[in-house]
Amino acid sequence: MSHLSILVIHLSMAPKRKQPAATPAPKAAPKRRSKLAKENDLTAEEEAEIQEAYNLFAHESDEGPILDHADVRRCLIALNAPPTDQAEMKEILDTIDPDDAGYVDYEHFVAVAALKLHSRHEDPGAQDEELFTKGEERDITLHDLRRVVKELREDVPDNVLKDMVREATGGGLGAIGTGDFESVMRRAGVFN
Repeated sequence: MSHLSILVIHLSMAPKRKQPAATPAPKAAPKRRSKLAKENDLTAEEEAEIQEAYNLFAHESDEGPILDHADVRRCLIALNAPPTDQAEMKEILDTIDPDDAGYVDYEHFVAVAALKLHSRHEDPGAQDEELFTKGEERDITLHDLRRVVKELREDVPDNVLKDMVREATGGGLGAIGTGDFESVMRRAGVFN
């Protein structure tokens, strides 16, 4: 046998090279805060929440996405940071649109939304309930749910809203008290 034959036999009997072990996919790095988020003391998650709400109501223009004055309130409501009254809403619009152009760009909206997010009540139940009752000390009704759905431009069938009230009240279509509201929100995972 020639040396070449021995080498070929030896190589054919050599163990095959193993494929390198698959390395686990790198974990997604936590989102980094943008310059705008840092300027407004926002976390990346808070900025994403603001951007999502803004994009929900914004429309395209030559300057990029803009928010009409009428949609600023809706956007703040979607962020669960509604203006407390008309005077505050006017102050917000005067601040973010001093030229009264009728629209607001994202950068200006972020500044106000950040302030509103930072000033939210510590009690999330009180803030959410206030959204439905417009700050009045009363129970939440089916009418309140319909109004909020309409303000947020959502398409929720009436039978779903009625089911929500039944769930909160234990089967009836009456008004939802504070305790019932908080209980439903906790079961839904909205409150901790």
